[in-house]
Amino acid sequence: MASDGDPAGELPAELKLGSATALVIATVIGVGIFTSTGFQAEALPHPGYILLLWVTGGVLALCGALCYAELGAAWPEAGAEYAYLRESCGYTVAFMSAIVSLIAGFSAPIAAVLKSFADYLAYFIPLFDGAPSLAGIVSPNDLLAVCLAWILIGLHLCGTGIGFKFNNAATMGKVLGIVALLVAAAWIGEGRIENLTEVGPAFDEMNWADRSGAFASSLVFVMFCYAGYNAASYVASEIKEPQRVLPRALLLGTGLVIVLYVGLNIVYLYGAGVEELAGKVEVGIVAAEHLFGPVGVSIVTCVLLVGLLSAASAMTIAGPRVYYAMGRDFPAFRKLTKLSPRRRVPAAALILQGVVASVIILTGGVDEIQQYVGFILTFFACLAVASVFILRVRYPDRPRPFRTWGYPITPILFLLVSGWMLIWNFRDRPWESAAATITVVVAGMLGRFARPANGSGEGRGPAAS
Repeated sequence: MASDGDPAGELPAELKLGSATALVIATVIGVGIFTSTGFQAEALPHPGYILLLWVTGGVLALCGALCYAELGAAWPEAGAEYAYLRESCGYTVAFMSAIVSLIAGFSAPIAAVLKSFADYLAYFIPLFDGAPSLAGIVSPNDLLAVCLAWILIGLHLCGTGIGFKFNNAATMGKVLGIVALLVAAAWIGEGRIENLTEVGPAFDEMNWADRSGAFASSLVFVMFCYAGYNAASYVASEIKEPQRVLPRALLLGTGLVIVLYVGLNIVYLYGAGVEELAGKVEVGIVAAEHLFGPVGVSIVTCVLLVGLLSAASAMTIAGPRVYYAMGRDFPAFRKLTKLSPRRRVPAAALILQGVVASVIILTGGVDEIQQYVGFILTFFACLAVASVFILRVRYPDRPRPFRTWGYPITPILFLLVSGWMLIWNFRDRPWESAAATITVVVAGMLGRFARPANGSGEGRGPAAS
């Protein structure tokens, strides 16, 4: 039932396992896997440690997916963290998470992905290769990124049928492209197996504390690349049989991503080695050139472009469901619940996200956006995972069609490692971490003034005073 005073009604439940799983894969696999290994090779020049980073990140993402699977199956509502934090911590924290999602959770990553798309397109179209600003106002790259953002919004305004068909097709193209690269590297790639064991000279000069700090700060980048393992939970209310399908989509999507990520990093190291990759941004292209020559660079760039577009598409789908959920609880934001009359998608929320993403595209750089987003996403993932403990105590009799495997070790492991990452990241990247913290504080202050509707839902967490 729609909440009182909500003329928009419910989002239609039409999604099946394939679309929900594709949403996870599309959201997770973006620019990070093709760029961040170079930073890890520079900070921690040891092939074994680099692969351990990606395995560790995968285990953490799987732990997070297990926790979200329990929460999403018990509360199959739009908005994911918003719904869980509303139940566990109250309306103020839920509102804070929604505002942060609007800025850092979805709009900023969309901006980073589309700016990267324009940068990589320069390989084929020189216009986007460091061209000067148009009339001193906006660069061609930023203009293209903004246009793409609104094209995706227009596409998803056409309804979940058309929007998810596009997203599924782009995701399939991305996965097949990556699998083809892995097979080609093993079959015809001109790499060196010795690269997988050769350690950079700088690693031997590092003591245990240096290695621990480098591992922790590098893990933040890795977890940024795994961000999105929870994507299907944002559209839980639109999934047919969410209690059964949602956990399967989260685990299938996350598991496949782990395999692809570890495989790609083996290919990078096999093709170029840590010394060659250290400090390089375009590690996928560097490794492809070593393995396959110029043809390989073109192929990898095409795979990357498809991957970036599908990631932006998936985040364009997921984000507005959070603002839609917030609008159902807070009368001041009720317009965000407005669905398009025929297509039944959250049109107002989609447009709001497009405006915010456009502003970030025009004002921020890719590196700054990624570092800022990585910290803040880790923080809110911790809050959501902690909700598993709180909600089991608060609502012990609530049906839980799926329970977190390995509880309580699984969420405890996620929280401990994530907290360790946040501490080290604050030490190594204080400015980006401080900006993320300020965003959270400001959102929390806004949440203190926002007033939820009375009786906005049965069994929800206590409204903040």
